[in-house]
Amino acid sequence: MIEGKLISFLRKSNPVTQKLRGCKSFCAPGGLINESQSRLYSSLPRLIPAFTPPAARGYIGHGLRSLLQNNCKNFSKLPFRNISSAASISAKNKEGVKLLVTAGPHAQKAVGAWLFVSAAWVFSMVVLGGVTRLTRSGLSMTDWKFTGSLPPLSDEEWLVEFEKYKQSPEYKRINKGMNLDDFKFIYWMEYAHRMWGRALGIMFALPFSYFLRKGYITLRLGVRLSGLFALGAGQGLIGWWMVKSGLEEPVSEYAEPRVSPYRLTAHLTSAFVIYAGLFWTALSVVMPEPPTESIAWVQGSAKVRRIALPVSLLVGITAISGAFVAGNDAGRAFNTFPKMGDAWIPDDIFSLKPLIRNFFENTSTVQLDHRILATATLFSIGGLWWSARKVDLHPAIRSLLGSTLGMAALQVTLGISTLLSYVPVSLGSAHQAGALTLLTLTILLNHTLRRPSLQLLKTLPAVVKTA
Repeated sequence: MIEGKLISFLRKSNPVTQKLRGCKSFCAPGGLINESQSRLYSSLPRLIPAFTPPAARGYIGHGLRSLLQNNCKNFSKLPFRNISSAASISAKNKEGVKLLVTAGPHAQKAVGAWLFVSAAWVFSMVVLGGVTRLTRSGLSMTDWKFTGSLPPLSDEEWLVEFEKYKQSPEYKRINKGMNLDDFKFIYWMEYAHRMWGRALGIMFALPFSYFLRKGYITLRLGVRLSGLFALGAGQGLIGWWMVKSGLEEPVSEYAEPRVSPYRLTAHLTSAFVIYAGLFWTALSVVMPEPPTESIAWVQGSAKVRRIALPVSLLVGITAISGAFVAGNDAGRAFNTFPKMGDAWIPDDIFSLKPLIRNFFENTSTVQLDHRILATATLFSIGGLWWSARKVDLHPAIRSLLGSTLGMAALQVTLGISTLLSYVPVSLGSAHQAGALTLLTLTILLNHTLRRPSLQLLKTLPAVVKTA
């Protein structure tokens, strides 16, 4: 009797089952989101900063494209049928993924694109700052206002600015006899760098206010972006603090006036932190979950992650050591490779007292440090790629590892070429852009290797099913 009632119930529910099967392609978890996400992901490679060297652009573009195209498949496993209510669901279910943007795929796409453009803008700021330094333009403006001011618009105003520069140590010791046209060039370079930074502040603040007003941004994302905005505002103060050190008379009459290497490093490191924060946040907006399709791939990512994090830290330390090379103008010394002059290790690497000063102020030691760190970075990334060969990984992660190794090799090649060529502006700028590109790939790699949410893990098979 019980069996008869059960059979009768199943027969009555059959039409409902058929209807549900018929709408499977429409209302399947993530079905609608995949299409929107796919359009967003396919447009991301175009957001790669234009200042990236062409070869480096190929590496990062290939890595992003492979990652994001493969990641679109991953969204089919997420419960996003109603993404506007996902925030309340995740607030109740701690196992679920917590979205940073809660107003649907359109808002997710808009906020993500804005953050990627902001990161690209910071990238261009770093490169423009490098060009300004390499052309010795950074000390041409001898005063600073937080809000900025109009440039000289008449011959009289240009003469006033030129007279201010003539009082600086750089003019007296290096550029004495410079004509007005040459001064205008270095002045415009520094002025463009400063105004480009202020324009970034406006470009960031206005969309931020708009998205807050529309209710797109969660509290967690709002706090994070407010911190990045405050750090960006402070970057202008750090920049002037750095420039001010170069306007002071050097301690020795034989020393060239230049900014403090410590302040230059603080300025560049702050820019790197802002860029990394923006890029990581943008990735978190458009990729709430890492790409994975099986438990085996999750376990493989965990193995690689343990090595990728210290390797990424080494990339950051190497980039910071490059700032000390720039601050001490150490790239114009020992323009040979692999030896430094006639020796593998110069005799004066510990000539300063106390000993610790040599690692930040001694030209020989600073360059030797950077050479060692750069070589260690290349081999460590190579070791990461080699150790991951036999690990079961998502194809996007494997492709990204190859792109990172290729970019590391290109960056070392750019560094050696810059050194042997006595630091021309073109190669020096490309080398600095290459450092930020390599950092970009390591950020992308670590973001991709992160652990998925428990909710996603419960839906994954043990291994990927192959046809």
